[in-house]
Amino acid sequence: MTDFRVWVKAARLRTLPLAFASIILGTALAAADGAFNGLSFFLALLTTLFYQVLSNYANDYGDGVKGTDDNRIGEQRAIASGLISAAAMKKAVILFSVLSFLSGTILSFWASRDGNIFIAYLFTALGVLAIIAAIKYTVGKKAYGYSGFGDLFVLVFFGWVGVGGSYFLQTLVWSFDVLLPASSLGFLAMAVLNLNNMRDIESDKQAGKNTLALKLGLAKAKIYHTLLLILAFDFAFVYNRLNPGSFWQNLYFVSIPFLVLHLLKVRKANEAKDFEPLLKQMALTTLLFAITYGIGRIV
Repeated sequence: MTDFRVWVKAARLRTLPLAFASIILGTALAAADGAFNGLSFFLALLTTLFYQVLSNYANDYGDGVKGTDDNRIGEQRAIASGLISAAAMKKAVILFSVLSFLSGTILSFWASRDGNIFIAYLFTALGVLAIIAAIKYTVGKKAYGYSGFGDLFVLVFFGWVGVGGSYFLQTLVWSFDVLLPASSLGFLAMAVLNLNNMRDIESDKQAGKNTLALKLGLAKAKIYHTLLLILAFDFAFVYNRLNPGSFWQNLYFVSIPFLVLHLLKVRKANEAKDFEPLLKQMALTTLLFAITYGIGRIV
Protein backbone atom coordinates (compact mmCIF):
# COMPACT_ATOMS: atom_id res chain seq x y z
CA MET A 1 0.00 0.00 0.00
CA THR A 2 1.42 3.42 -0.98
CA ASP A 3 2.09 6.05 1.69
CA PHE A 4 -0.73 8.26 0.38
CA ARG A 5 -3.27 5.44 0.56
CA VAL A 6 -2.14 4.63 4.09
CA TRP A 7 -2.74 8.21 5.21
CA VAL A 8 -6.13 8.35 3.48
CA LYS A 9 -7.17 5.12 5.18
CA ALA A 10 -5.96 6.42 8.55
CA ALA A 11 -8.03 9.58 8.01
CA ARG A 12 -11.15 7.35 8.00
CA LEU A 13 -13.00 9.51 5.52
CA ARG A 14 -16.05 7.25 5.93
CA THR A 15 -16.73 9.23 9.13
CA LEU A 16 -17.22 12.45 7.14
CA PRO A 17 -20.98 11.99 6.49
CA LEU A 18 -21.51 12.20 10.25
CA ALA A 19 -19.35 15.32 10.55
CA PHE A 20 -20.92 17.04 7.54
CA ALA A 21 -24.45 16.28 8.79
CA SER A 22 -24.24 18.93 11.51
CA ILE A 23 -23.10 21.62 9.06
CA ILE A 24 -25.79 20.68 6.55
CA LEU A 25 -28.53 20.78 9.19
CA GLY A 26 -27.40 24.07 10.74
CA THR A 27 -27.06 25.74 7.35
CA ALA A 28 -30.46 24.44 6.22
CA LEU A 29 -32.11 25.83 9.36
CA ALA A 30 -30.49 29.19 8.62
CA ALA A 31 -31.64 29.05 4.99
CA ALA A 32 -35.17 28.34 6.19
CA ASP A 33 -34.92 31.60 8.15
CA GLY A 34 -33.79 33.45 5.03
CA ALA A 35 -30.02 33.48 5.57
CA PHE A 36 -27.53 31.62 3.40
CA ASN A 37 -24.03 32.37 2.19
CA GLY A 38 -22.36 29.85 -0.08
CA LEU A 39 -18.79 30.70 0.90
CA SER A 40 -19.61 30.39 4.61
CA PHE A 41 -21.12 26.98 3.92
CA PHE A 42 -18.04 25.86 1.96
CA LEU A 43 -15.64 27.11 4.64
CA ALA A 44 -17.70 25.38 7.34
CA LEU A 45 -17.51 22.08 5.44
CA LEU A 46 -13.77 22.52 4.85
CA THR A 47 -13.14 23.32 8.51
CA THR A 48 -15.19 20.30 9.55
CA LEU A 49 -13.16 18.13 7.19
CA PHE A 50 -9.94 19.28 8.87
CA TYR A 51 -11.40 18.78 12.36
CA GLN A 52 -12.59 15.27 11.52
CA VAL A 53 -9.26 14.18 10.04
CA LEU A 54 -7.49 15.74 13.02
CA SER A 55 -9.75 13.84 15.40
CA ASN A 56 -9.19 10.54 13.59
CA TYR A 57 -5.42 10.98 13.46
CA ALA A 58 -5.32 12.02 17.13
CA ASN A 59 -7.42 9.00 18.11
CA ASP A 60 -5.13 6.71 16.14
CA TYR A 61 -2.13 8.28 17.85
CA GLY A 62 -3.59 8.30 21.37
CA ASP A 63 -4.92 4.74 21.25
CA GLY A 64 -1.86 3.53 19.34
CA VAL A 65 0.76 4.67 21.85
CA LYS A 66 -1.36 3.30 24.72
CA GLY A 67 -1.76 -0.09 23.03
CA THR A 68 -5.54 0.16 23.03
CA ASP A 69 -5.83 -0.81 19.36
CA ASP A 70 -3.58 -3.88 19.60
CA ASN A 71 -6.52 -6.30 19.89
CA ARG A 72 -9.32 -4.30 18.29
CA ILE A 73 -11.93 -5.92 16.06
CA GLY A 74 -12.68 -4.44 12.64
CA GLU A 75 -10.65 -1.85 10.77
CA GLN A 76 -7.04 -1.84 11.96
CA ARG A 77 -5.54 1.49 12.98
CA ALA A 78 -2.38 2.78 11.33
CA ILE A 79 -0.03 2.87 14.34
CA ALA A 80 -1.20 -0.44 15.81
CA SER A 81 -0.71 -2.17 12.46
CA GLY A 82 2.74 -0.61 11.98
CA LEU A 83 1.80 1.22 8.77
CA ILE A 84 2.54 4.66 10.25
CA SER A 85 4.98 5.45 13.05
CA ALA A 86 3.84 7.29 16.17
CA ALA A 87 6.28 10.11 15.39
CA ALA A 88 4.83 10.59 11.87
CA MET A 89 1.27 10.50 13.18
CA LYS A 90 2.13 13.12 15.80
CA LYS A 91 3.37 15.42 13.02
CA ALA A 92 0.10 14.84 11.13
CA VAL A 93 -1.87 15.79 14.24
CA ILE A 94 0.09 19.04 14.48
CA LEU A 95 -0.39 19.74 10.75
CA PHE A 96 -4.16 19.28 10.88
CA SER A 97 -4.37 21.27 14.10
CA VAL A 98 -2.84 24.19 12.18
CA LEU A 99 -5.09 23.64 9.15
CA SER A 100 -8.17 23.45 11.40
CA PHE A 101 -7.19 26.66 13.17
CA LEU A 102 -6.52 28.57 9.95
CA SER A 103 -9.69 27.41 8.22
CA GLY A 104 -11.82 28.01 11.32
CA THR A 105 -10.39 31.49 11.80
CA ILE A 106 -11.01 32.44 8.17
CA LEU A 107 -14.57 31.16 8.48
CA SER A 108 -15.15 33.12 11.70
CA PHE A 109 -13.89 36.42 10.29
CA TRP A 110 -15.63 35.96 6.93
CA ALA A 111 -19.00 35.11 8.47
CA SER A 112 -18.85 38.09 10.83
CA ARG A 113 -17.44 40.55 8.27
CA ASP A 114 -20.49 42.84 8.57
CA GLY A 115 -21.11 42.23 12.25
CA ASN A 116 -19.41 42.55 15.61
CA ILE A 117 -15.70 41.62 15.52
CA PHE A 118 -16.25 40.00 18.93
CA ILE A 119 -18.14 37.21 17.14
CA ALA A 120 -15.06 36.40 15.06
CA TYR A 121 -12.87 36.17 18.15
CA LEU A 122 -15.48 34.11 19.99
CA PHE A 123 -15.75 31.50 17.24
CA THR A 124 -11.98 31.44 16.79
CA ALA A 125 -11.72 30.61 20.50
CA LEU A 126 -14.36 27.90 20.09
CA GLY A 127 -12.28 26.51 17.26
CA VAL A 128 -9.24 26.31 19.51
CA LEU A 129 -11.31 24.48 22.13
CA ALA A 130 -12.52 22.05 19.45
CA ILE A 131 -8.92 21.32 18.46
CA ILE A 132 -7.92 20.70 22.07
CA ALA A 133 -10.98 18.51 22.62
CA ALA A 134 -10.26 16.45 19.49
CA ILE A 135 -6.72 15.77 20.67
CA LYS A 136 -7.43 15.19 24.36
CA TYR A 137 -10.09 12.58 23.59
CA THR A 138 -7.44 9.84 23.59
CA VAL A 139 -4.10 11.65 23.92
CA GLY A 140 -2.44 12.15 27.28
CA LYS A 141 -2.71 10.60 30.74
CA LYS A 142 -6.04 12.30 31.43
CA ALA A 143 -7.70 11.59 28.07
CA TYR A 144 -11.41 12.06 28.72
CA GLY A 145 -12.38 9.34 26.22
CA TYR A 146 -10.88 6.88 28.72
CA SER A 147 -13.18 8.12 31.49
CA GLY A 148 -16.56 7.86 29.75
CA PHE A 149 -16.91 11.53 28.70
CA GLY A 150 -16.67 10.93 24.97
CA ASP A 151 -20.45 10.99 24.62
CA LEU A 152 -20.62 14.49 26.09
CA PHE A 153 -17.90 15.67 23.67
CA VAL A 154 -19.93 14.36 20.72
CA LEU A 155 -23.13 16.06 21.92
CA VAL A 156 -21.37 19.39 22.37
CA PHE A 157 -19.27 19.51 19.20
CA PHE A 158 -21.29 17.43 16.70
CA GLY A 159 -24.59 18.76 18.02
CA TRP A 160 -24.61 22.14 19.73
CA VAL A 161 -21.45 23.65 18.21
CA GLY A 162 -21.78 22.01 14.78
CA VAL A 163 -25.46 22.76 14.19
CA GLY A 164 -25.88 25.81 16.39
CA GLY A 165 -22.59 27.33 15.30
CA SER A 166 -23.20 26.89 11.57
CA TYR A 167 -26.70 28.38 12.02
CA PHE A 168 -25.31 31.40 13.85
CA LEU A 169 -22.47 32.01 11.38
CA GLN A 170 -25.07 32.21 8.61
CA THR A 171 -27.64 34.36 10.42
CA LEU A 172 -25.55 36.18 13.07
CA VAL A 173 -28.66 35.75 15.22
CA TRP A 174 -28.97 33.29 18.08
CA SER A 175 -32.09 31.23 18.71
CA PHE A 176 -32.30 28.85 21.68
CA ASP A 177 -34.87 26.82 19.72
CA VAL A 178 -32.04 25.70 17.41
CA LEU A 179 -30.60 23.73 20.33
CA LEU A 180 -33.47 21.28 19.85
CA PRO A 181 -32.52 19.99 16.36
CA ALA A 182 -28.87 20.51 17.33
CA SER A 183 -29.40 18.09 20.21
CA SER A 184 -31.18 15.70 17.84
CA LEU A 185 -28.12 15.57 15.63
CA GLY A 186 -25.93 15.26 18.71
CA PHE A 187 -27.92 12.28 20.00
CA LEU A 188 -27.63 10.52 16.64
CA ALA A 189 -23.87 11.13 16.61
CA MET A 190 -23.70 9.80 20.17
CA ALA A 191 -25.44 6.66 18.90
CA VAL A 192 -22.61 6.17 16.39
CA LEU A 193 -20.03 6.50 19.17
CA ASN A 194 -22.03 4.13 21.36
CA LEU A 195 -22.00 1.51 18.59
CA ASN A 196 -18.24 1.89 18.34
CA ASN A 197 -17.89 1.50 22.10
CA MET A 198 -20.25 -1.51 22.28
CA ARG A 199 -18.14 -3.18 19.61
CA ASP A 200 -14.95 -2.51 21.55
CA ILE A 201 -16.15 -3.35 25.07
CA GLU A 202 -13.82 -6.31 25.53
CA SER A 203 -10.72 -4.71 24.00
CA ASP A 204 -11.38 -1.45 25.87
CA LYS A 205 -11.71 -3.38 29.13
CA GLN A 206 -8.30 -4.94 28.58
CA ALA A 207 -6.77 -1.55 27.73
CA GLY A 208 -8.38 0.30 30.65
CA LYS A 209 -10.48 2.53 28.39
CA ASN A 210 -13.61 3.08 30.50
CA THR A 211 -16.14 4.21 27.93
CA LEU A 212 -19.76 4.77 28.91
CA ALA A 213 -20.75 1.55 27.12
CA LEU A 214 -18.21 -0.37 29.20
CA LYS A 215 -19.49 1.20 32.41
CA LEU A 216 -23.11 0.40 31.52
CA GLY A 217 -22.49 -3.09 30.18
CA LEU A 218 -23.74 -4.35 26.83
CA ALA A 219 -27.40 -4.83 27.81
CA LYS A 220 -27.82 -1.36 29.31
CA ALA A 221 -25.75 0.20 26.52
CA LYS A 222 -28.34 -1.13 24.05
CA ILE A 223 -31.14 0.49 26.09
CA TYR A 224 -29.15 3.74 26.15
CA HIS A 225 -28.76 3.45 22.37
CA THR A 226 -32.52 3.16 21.91
CA LEU A 227 -33.14 6.17 24.16
CA LEU A 228 -30.72 8.28 22.10
CA LEU A 229 -32.67 7.59 18.91
CA ILE A 230 -36.02 8.27 20.58
CA LEU A 231 -34.76 11.56 22.06
CA ALA A 232 -33.38 12.62 18.67
CA PHE A 233 -36.84 12.40 17.12
CA ASP A 234 -38.60 13.89 20.16
CA PHE A 235 -36.41 17.01 20.11
CA ALA A 236 -36.84 17.41 16.34
CA PHE A 237 -40.60 17.05 16.72
CA VAL A 238 -40.76 19.68 19.48
CA TYR A 239 -38.81 22.16 17.33
CA ASN A 240 -41.33 21.71 14.52
CA ARG A 241 -44.20 22.25 16.91
CA LEU A 242 -42.63 25.45 18.22
CA ASN A 243 -41.77 26.61 14.68
CA PRO A 244 -44.53 25.20 12.45
CA GLY A 245 -43.76 25.03 8.75
CA SER A 246 -45.23 23.31 5.73
CA PHE A 247 -46.33 19.69 5.41
CA TRP A 248 -42.79 18.89 4.28
CA GLN A 249 -41.40 19.57 7.75
CA ASN A 250 -42.20 15.91 8.44
CA LEU A 251 -39.98 14.71 5.60
CA TYR A 252 -37.42 13.42 8.10
CA PHE A 253 -39.89 10.66 9.02
CA VAL A 254 -38.48 8.75 6.02
CA SER A 255 -35.50 7.83 8.21
CA ILE A 256 -37.70 6.09 10.80
CA PRO A 257 -37.89 2.70 8.99
CA PHE A 258 -34.09 2.66 8.70
CA LEU A 259 -33.72 3.35 12.42
CA VAL A 260 -36.29 0.71 13.40
CA LEU A 261 -34.43 -1.87 11.31
CA HIS A 262 -31.20 -0.64 12.83
CA LEU A 263 -32.50 -1.14 16.39
CA LEU A 264 -33.58 -4.67 15.56
CA LYS A 265 -30.06 -5.44 14.37
CA VAL A 266 -28.55 -3.82 17.48
CA ARG A 267 -30.78 -5.95 19.68
CA LYS A 268 -29.46 -9.13 18.03
CA ALA A 269 -25.81 -8.02 18.02
CA ASN A 270 -23.63 -9.64 20.67
CA GLU A 271 -20.19 -10.10 19.11
CA ALA A 272 -17.83 -7.30 18.14
CA LYS A 273 -18.09 -8.23 14.47
CA ASP A 274 -21.89 -7.79 14.64
CA PHE A 275 -21.54 -4.07 15.39
CA GLU A 276 -19.03 -3.24 12.63
CA PRO A 277 -21.53 -2.88 9.71
CA LEU A 278 -23.97 -0.99 11.94
CA LEU A 279 -21.54 1.92 12.33
CA LYS A 280 -21.65 2.94 8.67
CA GLN A 281 -25.43 2.43 8.54
CA MET A 282 -25.95 4.70 11.55
CA ALA A 283 -23.67 7.41 10.15
CA LEU A 284 -25.47 7.42 6.80
CA THR A 285 -28.88 7.44 8.48
CA THR A 286 -27.76 10.46 10.51
CA LEU A 287 -26.84 12.21 7.27
CA LEU A 288 -30.22 11.25 5.80
CA PHE A 289 -31.94 12.71 8.86
CA ALA A 290 -29.99 15.99 8.53
CA ILE A 291 -30.74 16.36 4.82
CA THR A 292 -34.44 15.49 5.01
CA TYR A 293 -35.03 17.59 8.12
CA GLY A 294 -33.24 20.52 6.54
CA ILE A 295 -35.13 20.24 3.25
CA GLY A 296 -38.39 19.92 5.15
CA ARG A 297 -37.71 23.18 6.96
CA ILE A 298 -36.77 25.05 3.75
CA VAL A 299 -39.63 24.10 1.44
